[in-house]
Amino acid sequence: MYINGNWAAAADNASFEVLNPADGSVITQVPDGDGAAARAAIDAAAEAFPAWRQTTAYQRAEFLMRAHALMLERQEALARVLTEEQGKPLRAAMTEVRYAADFLAWFAEEAKRVYGEVIPSARADQRFIVLHQPVGVVAAITPWNYPISMITRKLGPALAAGCTVVLKPAEATPLTAIETFKLFEDAGLPPGVVNLVTAGDPRPIGDEFVTNPKVRKLTFTGSTAVGKMLAGRAAANMKRVSCELGGHAPFIVLADADPEHAAKGLQLVKFLNTGQACISPNRIYVHRGVLDGFLDTLTGRVARMRAGSGLEDGVTIGPLVNQAAVDKVDNQVRDAVGHGAEVLCGGGPLTEGDLDKGFFYAPTVLNGVSQEMLIYREETFGPVAAVVPFEDEAEVLAMANDTHYGLAAYIYSQNLSKAMRLFEGLEFGIVGINDINPASAAAPFGGMKDSGIGREGSREGIHEYLETKVGGFSI
Repeated sequence: MYINGNWAAAADNASFEVLNPADGSVITQVPDGDGAAARAAIDAAAEAFPAWRQTTAYQRAEFLMRAHALMLERQEALARVLTEEQGKPLRAAMTEVRYAADFLAWFAEEAKRVYGEVIPSARADQRFIVLHQPVGVVAAITPWNYPISMITRKLGPALAAGCTVVLKPAEATPLTAIETFKLFEDAGLPPGVVNLVTAGDPRPIGDEFVTNPKVRKLTFTGSTAVGKMLAGRAAANMKRVSCELGGHAPFIVLADADPEHAAKGLQLVKFLNTGQACISPNRIYVHRGVLDGFLDTLTGRVARMRAGSGLEDGVTIGPLVNQAAVDKVDNQVRDAVGHGAEVLCGGGPLTEGDLDKGFFYAPTVLNGVSQEMLIYREETFGPVAAVVPFEDEAEVLAMANDTHYGLAAYIYSQNLSKAMRLFEGLEFGIVGINDINPASAAAPFGGMKDSGIGREGSREGIHEYLETKVGGFSI
C-alpha cells in the first residue's frame, strides 16, 4: 500500500492472492488492508490537503504532465501487468494505457481553466464574485475491467482541482494500481496527496470511506447494487457522490443501415474486453430487412475470434474475470435457448487444451432473442451478442428505453433525420451514431437512471471535485 508517501504492508503482514484469469495461477500476493489502513490513508490525505490546494493550477498541471510522460514511457510494461491480472489481449491493454494517459494530459490543461465569474447586482454598491474551490479529500473506488484508465479518469480531475485522494482498486486487479502509484511517486507528487489501499475484502474500506468525516467526496465505478448502497450511506453523511454504474446498451440497426458495416462495428464493440464493459451492447435490435446480411457478417467474424491468454500472439479475446462470471453468462445463454433463441456460433464455456485452466466462454451469437429471456433484461458482461429482430421503427425506441439503465446506446442509420430523432429520444447518457467509440477524455462520460450520477472526463469532469463559493461585496 502507498500511504503518506511510503510503501507499507498491512497489519500483521496480511495479504491476498492475485490470480491470472487466463490460467488460474497465482501471480503474487499484495497487502490486505483494513479499515485502520483506510483511516491512516484518509488522515494522510487530510493533512496534505491544505498545502496541495494552495499550489497553483500551473504547478498541479506540471505534476500531471510528468505523470503523463512517465505513463507513455512505461506503457508496454504497464500493459503487460494489466493483461496478466485482467486478461485482455496485450494490444487492447496498450490502448487502455494510452487512454489512461489522455486523462492526465486533459486535466492538466483543465486545471488552468477553472474559471470564476462576476455577477451583476441590483444594488449599485454590491458585487458578487464566484469561486470554484476543491471539495477536499476524495475517496475513489475503481473496477477491475478497466483497471488503469478508471484510475486516471478519477484522480486526474481530483488532483487538477486541488483535492487529495485515497484509492481502493478492485481486489482482482491491484497490481496495475500499484504500478500506477509508483509512477505518481516518480512524478514527484508530495506525500499524502495520493494514497493507495489494497484489500481482498472491500467492505471495511468502503465503510471507512462513507463514514469518515474527513472524506468529502466519494467517486465509484462498479455495479449498480453496490453503487446504490455506497451512495445512500454517503448521502446520510452529506458527502458529494459521483457513480458510474451498470449498463444495458441497445444497439439499433435501422432498415436503411449498411448491414455489413453495422455488423463489423457491433463485433468490435460487443466483444471488446470480452464483453466486460459497461457500455457493451446487450440488446441488438436489427430490422428484419437487413437481418440476414447483418447475421452473416457478424457470425463469420465472431467465429474467427481466437480465445486465450492475452499475452499470446494472435489472441483476440481473453478470459472472463472469474468462474462466477462464466456461470452467469452460461446461465443466460441456456435460458435464452430454452425460450427459443438460436445459437449461430459459440454457446458454451471453452475448456479444450490450456483453456480449461482459465475462465473462458466462447464468443457467441444468439438470434431470435425476445423479452421473456434473462439476457434481454440483465446486463450480460460477457461475449454474447443477443440479436432481437424488429420490424416497426416506431416501436424500437420504446423497446430500447424499456430498461432501468441509461448509460450507452448505439444507432446505425444512413438517414440523418432518423438518427437525430433516435439520438434525442434515447434515454442514455452516451449515444454512438454509426460510431462504436463515443468516448474520449474530452467528452463527458456518464449515465442516466440507474446507470449513475455525475460525469467523468470533459470540462464537466473537474467540476465534480469543486465546490462553488459566492462572495457578496459591499463597496
